[in-house]
Amino acid sequence: MTMFKLSVPALSLPAAVVAASMIFAAPIPAVAQDAKAGSLMIEQPWARATPGQAKNGAAYMTIHNGGTAGDRLLAASAEVSQRVELHNHINNDGVMQMREVEAIEVPASGMTELKPGSFHVMFMGLSAPLKEGDSFPLTLTFEQAGDLTVTVNVQSVGSMGGMEKMDHGTMDHGGMKHGEGAKTN
Repeated sequence: MTMFKLSVPALSLPAAVVAASMIFAAPIPAVAQDAKAGSLMIEQPWARATPGQAKNGAAYMTIHNGGTAGDRLLAASAEVSQRVELHNHINNDGVMQMREVEAIEVPASGMTELKPGSFHVMFMGLSAPLKEGDSFPLTLTFEQAGDLTVTVNVQSVGSMGGMEKMDHGTMDHGGMKHGEGAKTN
């Protein structure tokens, strides 16, 4: 039986660190992290990547309330844009429009979904495009639970965040309004 001896040249510590970093240099998609504050649980916060030079973006999530009292999402803040607003889609005489809302209700022992075509967090005046695979902090301000910072993971431009695809064929995209009109509750 012949034995072979493999000889590997010794690497200095800095060279070993560089070699290891090259192996792991490929971007690894961030995994959505759930967050908890009081009786609220924020599940899978995500945003769509923004195409080209788009100046607005949106984030979505599910807010679970395990408590016996309702709560309200009053505001959100993030450093990815000049303004952050709470929005909802509404049907105004057959035309879907986005409108800023003062708060988003989270019922006791229930949940509220922020999803495409419904409630969402709107980023107005993005400082840079939201790129697939990136993530950023978003602070949510609740009436009862206070401030809670979550990590928003950016998914593909067309992502539906795991939900079934909506029928966009019947939606009048030309009538979309961003932040126009009266505030609603």
